[in-house]
Amino acid sequence: MALLITDDCINCDVCEPECPNAAITMGEEIYEIAFSLCTECVGHYETSQCVEVCPVECIVIDAAQPETQAQLMQKYTGLMAKNEPKG
Repeated sequence: MALLITDDCINCDVCEPECPNAAITMGEEIYEIAFSLCTECVGHYETSQCVEVCPVECIVIDAAQPETQAQLMQKYTGLMAKNEPKG
C-alpha cells in the first residue's frame, strides 16, 4: 500500500529529503506523498524511511491505495528505468 501523511503533520521538513523516489512534496498546508512515486522504499531500504524519521508518526498506510510487495517492486523497477541515463 502507498503511504499517506495525515493532518497531524507539523511540516518539520524531515521526511522529504529521506524519500529516495522524491514522492514527498509540500502541499498547500502539509506535506503530501505522490501515490505514483511511493514504493514504501521497496527496492531501496528495508523500511519506509519517511516513517522512520517522522517525529509525530503522521505517516500511515493509505488503505485507499492497496498494493502488494510485488506491485511496489514493479513500481520501483519502472521508476528506476525512467531514471536510467540514456546514451
